[in-house]
Amino acid sequence: MKYYLIAGERSGDLHAANLMRALKLEDPNAEFRFWGGEYMQEVAGQKPVRHYQDLSFMGFLEVAQNLGTIRRALKQCKADILANRPDVVILVDYAGFNMRIASFAKEEGIKTFYYISPKIWAWNTGRVHKINKVVDKMFVTLPFEKDFYKRFGYEVDYVGNPVNDAIAAFTPNPDFRKDNNLGDKQIIAVLPGSRKQEVEHMLHFMVSIIPPYLNDYLFVIAATPNLPAKYYQSFRRHDCIRIVTDQTYDLLSNARAALVTSGTATLETALFNIPQVVCYKTSEVSYLISKAVIKIKWISLVNLIANRKVVTELIQSDFNPSNLMKELDKVLFDGPFRDTQLDAYKEIKQAIGEAGAGAKAAKLMVNYLKG
Repeated sequence: MKYYLIAGERSGDLHAANLMRALKLEDPNAEFRFWGGEYMQEVAGQKPVRHYQDLSFMGFLEVAQNLGTIRRALKQCKADILANRPDVVILVDYAGFNMRIASFAKEEGIKTFYYISPKIWAWNTGRVHKINKVVDKMFVTLPFEKDFYKRFGYEVDYVGNPVNDAIAAFTPNPDFRKDNNLGDKQIIAVLPGSRKQEVEHMLHFMVSIIPPYLNDYLFVIAATPNLPAKYYQSFRRHDCIRIVTDQTYDLLSNARAALVTSGTATLETALFNIPQVVCYKTSEVSYLISKAVIKIKWISLVNLIANRKVVTELIQSDFNPSNLMKELDKVLFDGPFRDTQLDAYKEIKQAIGEAGAGAKAAKLMVNYLKG
Protein backbone atom coordinates (compact mmCIF):
# COMPACT_ATOMS: atom_id res chain seq x y z
CA MET A 1 0.00 0.00 0.00
CA LYS A 2 0.98 3.63 -0.50
CA TYR A 3 1.39 5.77 2.62
CA TYR A 4 1.70 9.56 2.60
CA LEU A 5 2.99 10.94 5.94
CA ILE A 6 3.27 14.54 7.12
CA ALA A 7 5.34 15.57 10.17
CA GLY A 8 6.02 19.23 10.91
CA GLU A 9 8.84 19.26 13.45
CA ARG A 10 11.76 17.22 14.77
CA SER A 11 9.99 15.01 17.33
CA GLY A 12 7.23 14.29 14.80
CA ASP A 13 9.90 13.29 12.29
CA LEU A 14 11.37 10.82 14.83
CA HIS A 15 8.02 9.28 15.78
CA ALA A 16 6.84 9.10 12.17
CA ALA A 17 10.08 7.30 11.26
CA ASN A 18 9.47 4.67 13.96
CA LEU A 19 5.91 4.26 12.70
CA MET A 20 7.23 3.77 9.16
CA ARG A 21 9.58 1.02 10.33
CA ALA A 22 6.65 -0.74 11.96
CA LEU A 23 4.48 -0.31 8.87
CA LYS A 24 7.18 -1.97 6.75
CA LEU A 25 7.00 -5.01 9.05
CA GLU A 26 3.21 -5.17 8.81
CA ASP A 27 3.15 -4.39 5.08
CA PRO A 28 6.34 -5.52 3.25
CA ASN A 29 5.08 -3.80 0.08
CA ALA A 30 4.71 -0.43 1.80
CA GLU A 31 5.59 2.61 -0.32
CA PHE A 32 6.24 5.95 1.39
CA ARG A 33 6.04 9.56 0.37
CA PHE A 34 6.44 12.14 3.11
CA TRP A 35 6.98 15.61 4.47
CA GLY A 36 9.48 15.41 7.33
CA GLY A 37 13.18 15.20 7.98
CA GLU A 38 16.27 13.04 8.30
CA TYR A 39 14.75 10.33 10.50
CA MET A 40 12.01 9.58 7.97
CA GLN A 41 14.50 9.88 5.12
CA GLU A 42 16.66 7.19 6.72
CA VAL A 43 13.72 4.75 6.81
CA ALA A 44 12.35 5.56 3.36
CA GLY A 45 15.68 5.82 1.58
CA GLN A 46 14.59 9.02 -0.15
CA LYS A 47 14.42 12.73 0.59
CA PRO A 48 11.20 14.33 1.88
CA VAL A 49 8.96 16.18 -0.53
CA ARG A 50 9.63 19.11 1.77
CA HIS A 51 11.69 19.38 4.96
CA TYR A 52 9.91 20.34 8.18
CA GLN A 53 12.42 23.16 8.71
CA ASP A 54 10.78 25.12 5.89
CA LEU A 55 7.56 25.40 7.91
CA SER A 56 8.76 25.37 11.50
CA PHE A 57 6.90 28.40 12.86
CA MET A 58 5.97 28.67 16.55
CA GLY A 59 3.38 31.02 18.05
CA PHE A 60 0.31 32.85 16.73
CA LEU A 61 2.20 35.95 15.61
CA GLU A 62 4.95 33.99 13.90
CA VAL A 63 2.43 31.87 11.99
CA ALA A 64 0.52 35.01 10.92
CA GLN A 65 3.75 36.58 9.63
CA ASN A 66 4.41 33.53 7.44
CA LEU A 67 0.93 32.84 6.09
CA GLY A 68 2.07 33.24 2.49
CA THR A 69 4.71 30.53 2.88
CA ILE A 70 2.21 28.23 4.61
CA ARG A 71 -0.45 28.73 1.92
CA ARG A 72 2.03 27.91 -0.84
CA ALA A 73 3.12 24.80 1.05
CA LEU A 74 -0.50 23.66 1.48
CA LYS A 75 -1.07 24.10 -2.25
CA GLN A 76 2.08 22.09 -3.02
CA CYS A 77 1.08 19.34 -0.59
CA LYS A 78 -2.44 19.00 -1.98
CA ALA A 79 -1.15 18.81 -5.54
CA ASP A 80 1.41 16.18 -4.57
CA ILE A 81 -1.20 14.04 -2.81
CA LEU A 82 -3.46 14.15 -5.85
CA ALA A 83 -0.58 13.30 -8.16
CA ASN A 84 0.34 10.23 -6.10
CA ARG A 85 -3.13 9.09 -4.84
CA PRO A 86 -1.97 7.24 -1.69
CA ASP A 87 -4.09 4.62 0.05
CA VAL A 88 -3.93 6.73 3.21
CA VAL A 89 -2.61 10.07 4.43
CA ILE A 90 -1.08 9.73 7.91
CA LEU A 91 -0.91 13.03 9.78
CA VAL A 92 1.54 13.38 12.68
CA ASP A 93 0.62 16.15 15.19
CA TYR A 94 1.27 19.61 13.53
CA ALA A 95 -2.40 20.59 13.78
CA GLY A 96 -2.56 23.91 11.91
CA PHE A 97 -1.25 22.43 8.68
CA ASN A 98 -2.43 18.84 9.01
CA MET A 99 -6.07 19.61 9.79
CA ARG A 100 -6.32 21.45 6.48
CA ILE A 101 -4.80 18.48 4.69
CA ALA A 102 -7.24 16.15 6.49
CA SER A 103 -10.21 18.15 5.17
CA PHE A 104 -8.74 18.13 1.66
CA ALA A 105 -8.02 14.39 1.67
CA LYS A 106 -11.52 13.63 2.92
CA GLU A 107 -13.03 15.68 0.09
CA GLU A 108 -10.91 13.73 -2.39
CA GLY A 109 -12.00 10.36 -0.98
CA ILE A 110 -8.58 9.51 0.46
CA LYS A 111 -8.45 7.85 3.89
CA THR A 112 -6.96 9.92 6.70
CA PHE A 113 -5.31 8.58 9.86
CA TYR A 114 -4.02 10.86 12.61
CA TYR A 115 -1.06 9.68 14.73
CA ILE A 116 -0.39 11.86 17.81
CA SER A 117 -3.51 13.94 18.29
CA PRO A 118 -3.59 17.72 17.94
CA LYS A 119 -3.70 19.30 21.40
CA ILE A 120 -7.32 20.42 20.99
CA TRP A 121 -8.02 19.57 24.63
CA ALA A 122 -5.76 22.50 25.53
CA TRP A 123 -7.48 25.35 23.77
CA ASN A 124 -10.14 24.50 21.19
CA THR A 125 -12.27 21.53 22.20
CA GLY A 126 -14.81 22.41 19.52
CA ARG A 127 -12.40 21.15 16.86
CA VAL A 128 -13.14 17.60 18.00
CA HIS A 129 -16.29 17.71 15.85
CA LYS A 130 -14.27 18.60 12.76
CA ILE A 131 -11.78 15.84 13.53
CA ASN A 132 -14.66 13.39 13.79
CA LYS A 133 -15.80 14.43 10.30
CA VAL A 134 -12.50 14.49 8.42
CA VAL A 135 -10.26 11.96 10.22
CA ASP A 136 -11.12 8.29 9.64
CA LYS A 137 -9.05 6.96 12.54
CA MET A 138 -7.33 8.73 15.42
CA PHE A 139 -4.39 7.12 17.26
CA VAL A 140 -3.76 8.96 20.53
CA THR A 141 -0.57 8.85 22.57
CA LEU A 142 -1.50 10.42 25.92
CA PRO A 143 -3.57 8.33 28.36
CA PHE A 144 -6.17 11.02 29.08
CA GLU A 145 -6.91 11.67 25.40
CA LYS A 146 -9.05 8.55 24.94
CA ASP A 147 -11.48 9.73 27.63
CA PHE A 148 -11.42 13.26 26.21
CA TYR A 149 -12.56 12.09 22.78
CA LYS A 150 -15.08 9.67 24.29
CA ARG A 151 -16.84 12.62 25.95
CA PHE A 152 -17.69 13.80 22.45
CA GLY A 153 -18.78 10.38 21.21
CA TYR A 154 -15.61 9.74 19.21
CA GLU A 155 -13.89 6.37 19.72
CA VAL A 156 -10.13 6.53 19.27
CA ASP A 157 -7.25 4.09 19.74
CA TYR A 158 -4.75 4.67 22.55
CA VAL A 159 -1.49 3.08 21.39
CA GLY A 160 0.92 4.21 24.09
CA ASN A 161 3.47 7.00 23.79
CA PRO A 162 6.07 6.94 20.99
CA VAL A 163 8.64 8.59 23.25
CA ASN A 164 8.83 5.19 24.95
CA ASP A 165 9.68 3.60 21.59
CA ALA A 166 12.50 6.07 20.94
CA ILE A 167 14.00 5.56 24.38
CA ALA A 168 13.68 1.76 24.20
CA ALA A 169 15.60 1.81 20.90
CA PHE A 170 18.35 4.00 22.36
CA THR A 171 21.75 2.49 23.22
CA PRO A 172 23.85 4.74 25.48
CA ASN A 173 27.31 5.67 24.29
CA PRO A 174 29.72 4.56 27.07
CA ASP A 175 32.29 7.07 25.75
CA PHE A 176 29.91 10.06 25.62
CA ARG A 177 31.88 12.13 28.13
CA LYS A 178 35.24 11.26 26.57
CA ASP A 179 34.03 11.85 23.00
CA ASN A 180 32.75 15.31 23.95
CA ASN A 181 35.60 16.25 26.30
CA LEU A 182 33.22 16.70 29.25
CA GLY A 183 35.47 15.44 32.03
CA ASP A 184 34.06 14.33 35.38
CA LYS A 185 31.98 17.34 36.47
CA GLN A 186 28.28 16.81 37.08
CA ILE A 187 26.13 17.88 34.16
CA ILE A 188 23.13 20.19 33.97
CA ALA A 189 21.41 19.42 30.66
CA VAL A 190 20.08 22.43 28.76
CA LEU A 191 17.36 21.53 26.24
CA PRO A 192 16.33 24.74 24.44
CA GLY A 193 14.18 23.16 21.71
CA SER A 194 14.83 22.52 18.04
CA ARG A 195 13.34 25.57 16.29
CA LYS A 196 15.57 28.61 15.86
CA GLN A 197 12.69 30.79 17.06
CA GLU A 198 12.33 29.01 20.41
CA VAL A 199 16.09 28.64 20.91
CA GLU A 200 16.46 32.42 20.58
CA HIS A 201 13.73 33.01 23.17
CA MET A 202 15.07 30.42 25.62
CA LEU A 203 18.80 29.87 25.52
CA HIS A 204 20.02 33.33 26.52
CA PHE A 205 18.35 32.98 29.95
CA MET A 206 19.14 29.29 30.33
CA VAL A 207 22.90 29.90 30.22
CA SER A 208 22.87 33.17 32.17
CA ILE A 209 22.65 31.61 35.63
CA ILE A 210 26.19 30.49 36.41
CA PRO A 211 27.12 31.92 39.81
CA PRO A 212 30.48 30.90 41.33
CA TYR A 213 29.17 27.88 43.25
CA LEU A 214 27.98 26.28 40.00
CA ASN A 215 31.48 26.32 38.53
CA ASP A 216 31.69 22.70 39.67
CA TYR A 217 29.01 21.80 37.11
CA LEU A 218 28.86 21.81 33.32
CA PHE A 219 25.90 23.35 31.53
CA VAL A 220 25.68 21.21 28.40
CA ILE A 221 23.46 22.47 25.58
CA ALA A 222 21.61 19.89 23.48
CA ALA A 223 22.09 21.29 19.97
CA THR A 224 20.19 19.97 16.96
CA PRO A 225 21.82 19.40 13.56
CA ASN A 226 19.13 21.43 11.77
CA LEU A 227 20.71 24.61 13.19
CA PRO A 228 24.31 25.61 12.32
CA ALA A 229 26.98 24.72 14.90
CA LYS A 230 28.29 28.30 14.67
CA TYR A 231 24.89 29.58 15.82
CA TYR A 232 25.15 27.75 19.16
CA GLN A 233 28.70 28.96 19.76
CA SER A 234 27.39 32.49 20.38
CA PHE A 235 25.77 31.16 23.59
CA ARG A 236 29.01 29.69 24.95
CA ARG A 237 29.94 32.63 27.16
CA HIS A 238 31.63 30.72 29.98
CA ASP A 239 33.97 27.74 30.25
CA CYS A 240 31.22 25.89 32.18
CA ILE A 241 29.04 25.88 29.03
CA ARG A 242 29.53 23.08 26.51
CA ILE A 243 27.62 22.00 23.41
CA VAL A 244 26.80 18.54 22.07
CA THR A 245 24.94 17.99 18.82
CA ASP A 246 22.28 15.35 18.16
CA GLN A 247 23.09 13.49 21.41
CA THR A 248 20.16 14.49 23.62
CA TYR A 249 19.50 11.02 25.03
CA ASP A 250 23.17 10.48 25.88
CA LEU A 251 23.18 13.90 27.52
CA LEU A 252 20.12 13.03 29.64
CA SER A 253 21.70 9.68 30.53
CA ASN A 254 24.60 11.59 32.10
CA ALA A 255 22.79 14.57 33.64
CA ARG A 256 22.13 15.45 37.26
CA ALA A 257 19.29 17.88 36.41
CA ALA A 258 17.85 19.63 33.36
CA LEU A 259 16.44 22.93 32.12
CA VAL A 260 13.88 22.01 29.48
CA THR A 261 11.82 23.98 26.97
CA SER A 262 8.20 22.83 27.19
CA GLY A 263 7.30 20.13 24.68
CA THR A 264 8.07 16.46 24.09
CA ALA A 265 11.44 16.92 25.81
CA THR A 266 9.75 17.31 29.21
CA LEU A 267 8.39 13.76 28.96
CA GLU A 268 11.69 12.42 27.61
CA THR A 269 13.51 13.97 30.57
CA ALA A 270 11.06 12.38 33.00
CA LEU A 271 11.45 8.95 31.41
CA PHE A 272 15.22 9.28 31.84
CA ASN A 273 14.52 10.01 35.51
CA ILE A 274 16.19 13.44 35.46
CA PRO A 275 14.72 16.18 37.71
CA GLN A 276 13.87 19.24 35.65
CA VAL A 277 12.66 22.81 35.47
CA VAL A 278 10.30 23.47 32.55
CA CYS A 279 10.68 26.78 30.71
CA TYR A 280 8.68 28.56 28.03
CA LYS A 281 8.85 31.98 26.42
CA THR A 282 7.46 33.33 23.16
CA SER A 283 6.67 36.75 21.68
CA GLU A 284 4.44 38.91 23.87
CA VAL A 285 1.64 38.95 21.26
CA SER A 286 1.65 35.15 20.92
CA TYR A 287 1.71 34.77 24.69
CA LEU A 288 -1.28 37.08 25.26
CA ILE A 289 -3.30 35.25 22.61
CA SER A 290 -2.34 31.88 24.08
CA LYS A 291 -3.23 32.98 27.58
CA ALA A 292 -6.67 34.06 26.37
CA VAL A 293 -7.53 30.78 24.65
CA ILE A 294 -5.65 27.99 26.45
CA LYS A 295 -7.87 26.16 28.93
CA ILE A 296 -5.42 23.91 30.78
CA LYS A 297 -3.62 24.43 34.10
CA TRP A 298 -0.21 23.26 32.87
CA ILE A 299 1.78 23.23 29.66
CA SER A 300 4.26 20.41 30.30
CA LEU A 301 3.38 16.83 29.38
CA VAL A 302 4.70 15.70 32.77
CA ASN A 303 2.13 17.75 34.70
CA LEU A 304 -0.64 17.03 32.22
CA ILE A 305 -0.21 13.25 32.48
CA ALA A 306 0.09 13.39 36.28
CA ASN A 307 -2.84 15.84 36.43
CA ARG A 308 -1.02 17.83 39.09
CA LYS A 309 2.09 19.92 39.53
CA VAL A 310 5.12 17.65 39.40
CA VAL A 311 7.61 19.99 37.73
CA THR A 312 7.85 23.76 38.05
CA GLU A 313 6.84 25.66 34.91
CA LEU A 314 8.46 29.05 34.37
CA ILE A 315 6.39 30.77 31.70
CA GLN A 316 6.99 34.13 30.00
CA SER A 317 7.76 36.81 32.66
CA ASP A 318 8.31 34.10 35.31
CA PHE A 319 11.08 32.72 33.10
CA ASN A 320 13.92 34.93 34.32
CA PRO A 321 17.40 34.24 35.74
CA SER A 322 16.36 34.73 39.37
CA ASN A 323 13.47 32.26 39.25
CA LEU A 324 15.45 29.86 37.13
CA MET A 325 18.32 29.74 39.62
CA LYS A 326 15.95 29.26 42.57
CA GLU A 327 14.09 26.38 40.89
CA LEU A 328 17.26 24.75 39.61
CA ASP A 329 18.57 24.64 43.19
CA LYS A 330 15.51 22.63 44.24
CA VAL A 331 16.06 19.87 41.70
CA LEU A 332 19.84 19.90 41.61
CA PHE A 333 20.53 19.22 45.27
CA ASP A 334 19.26 16.31 47.34
CA GLY A 335 16.09 17.11 49.26
CA PRO A 336 12.31 16.64 49.39
CA PHE A 337 11.59 18.57 46.18
CA ARG A 338 13.94 16.44 44.08
CA ASP A 339 12.72 13.22 45.75
CA THR A 340 9.05 14.08 45.20
CA GLN A 341 9.65 14.74 41.52
CA LEU A 342 11.46 11.44 41.04
CA ASP A 343 8.65 9.55 42.83
CA ALA A 344 6.06 11.17 40.56
CA TYR A 345 8.01 10.05 37.49
CA LYS A 346 7.27 6.44 38.47
CA GLU A 347 3.52 7.16 38.27
CA ILE A 348 3.93 8.80 34.88
CA LYS A 349 5.82 5.80 33.50
CA GLN A 350 3.05 3.51 34.73
CA ALA A 351 0.35 5.74 33.21
CA ILE A 352 1.79 5.77 29.70
CA GLY A 353 2.54 2.03 29.66
CA GLU A 354 5.18 -0.01 27.87
CA ALA A 355 7.03 0.75 24.64
CA GLY A 356 5.47 -0.33 21.36
CA ALA A 357 3.29 2.61 20.27
CA GLY A 358 4.57 2.52 16.69
CA ALA A 359 4.10 -1.23 16.34
CA LYS A 360 0.60 -1.13 17.82
CA ALA A 361 -0.43 1.80 15.64
CA ALA A 362 1.00 0.20 12.49
CA LYS A 363 -0.83 -3.08 13.10
CA LEU A 364 -4.13 -1.26 13.63
CA MET A 365 -3.58 0.93 10.58
CA VAL A 366 -2.89 -1.96 8.23
CA ASN A 367 -5.88 -3.90 9.58
CA TYR A 368 -8.17 -0.90 9.14
CA LEU A 369 -6.94 -0.42 5.56
CA LYS A 370 -7.44 -4.08 4.70
CA GLY A 371 -10.89 -4.09 6.31
